[in-house]
Amino acid sequence: MRFLPASSKAGGGPLMAAGAMCSAQLAAAVSVGLSDRISVEDLTWLRLVWASIILVVFIRPWRTSFNRAALLTCLFLGLSSGAMTMLYMISITRLPLGTATALEFLGPLGVAMIRARGKTIWWAAAAAAGVVALTEPWQGGADLYGIVLALAAGLCWALYIVFTQRAGDDVAGLHALALSVPVATVVATFTVGISIFTRFPAPMTFYGLGIALLLPVAPYILELLALRRLTAGSFGILMSLQPAVAVMIGFVFLAQIPHFPALLGIVLVIAAGIGATRNGGHTRPTSDPSQESAHTGTVRPPVSGSSAMGSNHGD
Repeated sequence: MRFLPASSKAGGGPLMAAGAMCSAQLAAAVSVGLSDRISVEDLTWLRLVWASIILVVFIRPWRTSFNRAALLTCLFLGLSSGAMTMLYMISITRLPLGTATALEFLGPLGVAMIRARGKTIWWAAAAAAGVVALTEPWQGGADLYGIVLALAAGLCWALYIVFTQRAGDDVAGLHALALSVPVATVVATFTVGISIFTRFPAPMTFYGLGIALLLPVAPYILELLALRRLTAGSFGILMSLQPAVAVMIGFVFLAQIPHFPALLGIVLVIAAGIGATRNGGHTRPTSDPSQESAHTGTVRPPVSGSSAMGSNHGD
């Protein structure tokens, strides 16, 4: 796949990045909206099953040779993305969509700050203040379990970025995705229990297919197209707006109206993400936009949501 300079087709890049974020957050909102008919955990498992089928059928990973190191890395990527997916999806049943997304976002934000090598102390302070505003500890009524789940999902996201960057070219791209997503599905199966095969409502089967198209299929395609039109830095800054998109989707589809402290916290986390992204280092051109995502840290586990953070770039 030939990498096109950012200046050549930049026009639609921001719209594609925005579409990827909206699609991912809409999938989360639909999952919450259907929770009275099927649990979010069971629906997430069903989405992962469909995503695995789609990826394996269309990508046919067996046609590509993987060395032992690449296979192990795909295993670790699948484990981290599967854990992140389930933790995040459970957290949004206990927290507003925007709050859970912003807390989860602290994982890749932490990676970005570490890789920026001391240039982001003020952004770290902004992120810490954002966490305080989001959790409102002075209220005493915060859902601590939901907060821990969202933060744990962020930690898994950070691990996913680290695994991807260390793996390099051997596991980037669609073929690695076709291996790691089925591994994530196995993680989800153990999370929801083997009885899932007999207990989920059959009429919900095709809801799972629809949500799988919303996430990961549509976001991943849109992100690859956006990365062909934008620099990694521009892409990372745009994707740092993910918590704001989550607030908007939560408001429109779930009637979640954030209080002022939560809004302030989300703004602080977004500002920290943009600041860390701008101070993150260099942009690394590549022949494959999916490689660009992996190298720079814009990558997010595709089964759980849209990419959203840069870690060692102007992204």
